[in-house]
Amino acid sequence: MYVSNRRPLANLTAELAAAAQGKIKADTVVRGGRVVNVFTAEIIAADVSIYAGRIVLVGQADHTIGPDTKIIEADGYYLAPGLLDGHIHVESSMVTVTQFARAVVPSGTTAIFMDPHEIANVFGLRGIKLMIEEGKNLPLKVFTTMPSCVPAAPGFEDAGAVIGPEEVAEAMAWEGIIGLGEMMNFPGVLNGDPRVHGELRATLAADKIITGHYSIPETDIGLQAYAATGIASCHEGTRPEDALARLRLGLYAKMREGSAWHDIKANVKALTEYGVSSRRALLVTDDTHPDTLLTQGHLDHVVRRAIEEGVNPIRALQMATLNAAECFGVSRDLGSIAPGRCADILFVRDLAAFKPEKVMVDGKIVAEEGRLTVNLAPYPYPDWVKDSVKIASALAETDFLIPAPVQSGSVTVRVIEIAEAQVGTRQRLAEVQARQGLLYADPAQDLAKVASVERHKGTGSMGLGYVTGFGFTAGAVASTVGHDSHNLLIVGTDEADMAVAGNVLAESGGGMVAVKDGVVLALVPLPIAGLMSPEPVEKVAEQVRALEAAFRELGCNLISPFMTMALLPLPVLPDIRITNRGLVDTVGFKLLDPVVPSTNS
Repeated sequence: MYVSNRRPLANLTAELAAAAQGKIKADTVVRGGRVVNVFTAEIIAADVSIYAGRIVLVGQADHTIGPDTKIIEADGYYLAPGLLDGHIHVESSMVTVTQFARAVVPSGTTAIFMDPHEIANVFGLRGIKLMIEEGKNLPLKVFTTMPSCVPAAPGFEDAGAVIGPEEVAEAMAWEGIIGLGEMMNFPGVLNGDPRVHGELRATLAADKIITGHYSIPETDIGLQAYAATGIASCHEGTRPEDALARLRLGLYAKMREGSAWHDIKANVKALTEYGVSSRRALLVTDDTHPDTLLTQGHLDHVVRRAIEEGVNPIRALQMATLNAAECFGVSRDLGSIAPGRCADILFVRDLAAFKPEKVMVDGKIVAEEGRLTVNLAPYPYPDWVKDSVKIASALAETDFLIPAPVQSGSVTVRVIEIAEAQVGTRQRLAEVQARQGLLYADPAQDLAKVASVERHKGTGSMGLGYVTGFGFTAGAVASTVGHDSHNLLIVGTDEADMAVAGNVLAESGGGMVAVKDGVVLALVPLPIAGLMSPEPVEKVAEQVRALEAAFRELGCNLISPFMTMALLPLPVLPDIRITNRGLVDTVGFKLLDPVVPSTNS
């Protein structure tokens, strides 16, 4: 069973100095490798001596070897620092922190800076504490940024918790909290919202980092005002000019490549075409689904993508190691192979192909050939975290029928229009025929119903409208993953199936489901806060693949239907969204009726 042997640098100074001189013999010496020096961007033939899980010497190491020193031969290997993911939502992987570590450490990720704002929207501070606690004794170093936007749009949605300046100030004193999570409410930053600036103030007063989220293309005055508040980074750039503007302002530009967001190709042009320094550029994943972890990898995949787009391999490594460590103020411990740093080392045959064959964490080999070689203890989840789906009463077909202003005839309705692999939505109008004073879904026009049902406190509130673009021809799908408040989200062309889908998730404790003619086609159970499974990523990926097949059976052929669906309730993205309070115009910030009033009324 894996047990961490980490000791703080402050408690080791005399021993490390002695070990470097050979007065105390090294625990381990990695001999004959080629060390990637991310400080000088060069490759150096050197041994690496390790004592108490930390590097004490990089160079000729014979004097540090004693009779009990373990020798690891590294001839033919490049030795690279462990990878650091500077922005990640573990919950989006659909597995717990323990299972996430099991999935990503073999591919070279040795530290993450997670923003648990998904579980924060369900359980608030106790959910955040749970994930911090789970991350303490893993071969993955887990740092946490305190979620900043819970809920994302107060007044337009209801989450399971509310986090404000007082909660942020409290969390800044917790062990494991390294800063403030992505500040999505950039309008609040620019307009002086007291709640938003209270959170910024509490973080700065604790001398911790504020991570950003500036998701509009304006890169002049607004971005400068945003940066002027002390916000240090942003991962929302999608164009070369976005990355360039952030770098020029001294922000850390986090270049993202996850399951749904593929921004590396455009972002790295700021480096390859403009030729600016890459030292404040980071590689991050943001959201990575189970199948991506299994088929492509984690941050190693992002490193490869940067190299494919023309970034020098050593520069790409800097962006995934030293740059991230410096961004979060932990470069004294992480991000390089140098004296005093934790011995988190990757053994790689080919830097350009970048596929770690062995992974060392704190001086111990923990993974080889893509497999973890240490056992991770299952985390004992409390019962309350599995009891997160609370709806007022069982759902019925009639809950999803929209009253029409006429008994029969054509009625104009507002529709959320989604597009393949795009975050934004558009508001459009459509004509639906009323039947006995009620409005139904109309699959012939690709008009499905969409509902967001409050599931945290059982208030019974529900928003209801129409959506187009999924291509559903039958049945219904439902999910308790609906950013960011994670209410019960249901989409379907059959109102009776919508009720069945919602009830199945309420009874099972959350997850994702597809239903046709009252029969469950596929179910992905996510009992931990309705967001995560305690099962290994391989099993969850198998369940997700079955759900993808069910989506196709219902007529949906989108590449990333789960993420597209999960963003339908996020009221900080343009142009129109659905929350438990109803349709939201996210440009004019107002609630909308799904039925457009007749000009004759």
